[in-house]
Amino acid sequence: MTRDPICGMTVNPDSAFHAERDGQTYYFCGDECLQQFLSAQAVSQRAGPCVIVIFGASGDLTKRKLLPSLCNLAASGLLAEDFAIIGVGRREWSDEDFRQQMREAVAEFAPQKVDPAVWTNIEQRLRYCRGAYTDPGTYQKLSTMLAESDAKQHTGGNALFYLSVPPASFAPIAQQLHENGLLQEKPPVWRRLVIEKPFGHDLASARELNATLASALAESQIFRIDHYLGKETAQNLLVFRLGNSMIEPVWNRMFIDHVEITAAEAIGIEGRAAFYETAGAFRDMMQTHMLMLLALITMEPPASLSGEAVRNEKAKLLQAIRIPKPEDVMRDAVRGQYGPGEIDGKPAAGYREEPGVSPESTVETFAAAKLWVDNWRWAGVPFYLRTGKRLARRVTEIIVHFKRPPLSLFGGTECSPLGPNLLIMHIQPEEGITLQMRAKTPGPTIHARAVTLDFDYAQFGKVAPTTGYEKLLYDCIIGDATLFHRSDMVEAAWKVADPILSTWAEHPRDHLAFYAPGTWGPPEAEKLLASEGHWWTA
Repeated sequence: MTRDPICGMTVNPDSAFHAERDGQTYYFCGDECLQQFLSAQAVSQRAGPCVIVIFGASGDLTKRKLLPSLCNLAASGLLAEDFAIIGVGRREWSDEDFRQQMREAVAEFAPQKVDPAVWTNIEQRLRYCRGAYTDPGTYQKLSTMLAESDAKQHTGGNALFYLSVPPASFAPIAQQLHENGLLQEKPPVWRRLVIEKPFGHDLASARELNATLASALAESQIFRIDHYLGKETAQNLLVFRLGNSMIEPVWNRMFIDHVEITAAEAIGIEGRAAFYETAGAFRDMMQTHMLMLLALITMEPPASLSGEAVRNEKAKLLQAIRIPKPEDVMRDAVRGQYGPGEIDGKPAAGYREEPGVSPESTVETFAAAKLWVDNWRWAGVPFYLRTGKRLARRVTEIIVHFKRPPLSLFGGTECSPLGPNLLIMHIQPEEGITLQMRAKTPGPTIHARAVTLDFDYAQFGKVAPTTGYEKLLYDCIIGDATLFHRSDMVEAAWKVADPILSTWAEHPRDHLAFYAPGTWGPPEAEKLLASEGHWWTA
């Protein structure tokens, strides 16, 4: 027996409500005491006061993700009581216009209905700063508004600048903020800058952007955001690997045969021709999200879970990826483009038929590559990455193929064709983890078949829907950089990507394979896994 820490009643641990804090389990007589405990825990984890400044305040990201995420953080008690939000943009809006726009956006895009009291509290803290991003007057006006917010909302002088703008505006905004003294920190007052990908167009431009940012503020102030790492399963990768003693001993070349990472979209470019014609699938997805997922699942265990310790190990892993030579690219990388066809019996336009796309475009909408990590843990283990538009379905998964048993004792008793053990990490749209094993089927004779052990977040009870940005915004405010890219990580990823992209650029029409919409890409991609079998698809 034990005591409820809220009311002091004696409770039976076998049947009581329970929760954990700091590695200790607490037991409660009922839901009311449990909720009081959780509320107190949320207050203890609440972010400190600050002003959140959003450049590009009229854009889709602000409406669909940022404001709904801030509403969720406020509802969960993780946003400070003393905060303010300033939107910066070119639209001729007043404060009330901005509030009306955000009110409508939250009503339309919030993943769950926002409590009216929560929204009222947020709405009265919204202000709008109109001006061009290159005009020094915009920043002088912003400086005044920050001082006013500090006086009225008691934000302590802290400010988070979120650049929800095209990449070409990153450097000019950072320079203007610096020149107007808005990035200067006087501890304990902090100032931070958040930028979205892409972080450069190639290695040279990434280095140039990093140098510009470094001239304006310290690396510790820069948060390069990757929304893929805000998803629950992506965050769970470290816990799954390092929090379970049965996993880490087999997480190496001795037990793992090969690894697949797939990030597939069923939709086309959806009106993003201007962006996609200059980026393509490799820059859009593989150089950013997928290489960082690869680093997260293959890095060495860090000395601690501090942001720098984790990022040090990610950087080491990225630097260990073998730089492909031109002949490697021609053999181990595939680029494709979706052509016209049908999906569910309805005509589907090819990429070259999309509005704004050149009819002679050689931009890839599909990319696949075979990569190697040259370190002690992963030497000899191939990593297969693929991404694309207009594929069979929307899914992001990591599939770890373990080696087969050295002796197939049950080879003559198999009643399913499935191969070795698999560990499947579902990142989107469903989030969870599946372990595929083999077991005997019921009956007097021995027949083995594949069975799965499944984990999903429903096992934690009802989980409130999220945008995927809540964790990332919260970490920006509290200064936890664990999930964010450091400059050396960005440049290491570009060192892998550049030889692939430059080889393709030298031969724009060679080896551009076409595929039908609604399939898993060009047949040439299957050849990458010829020695392993084929890509895993559920």
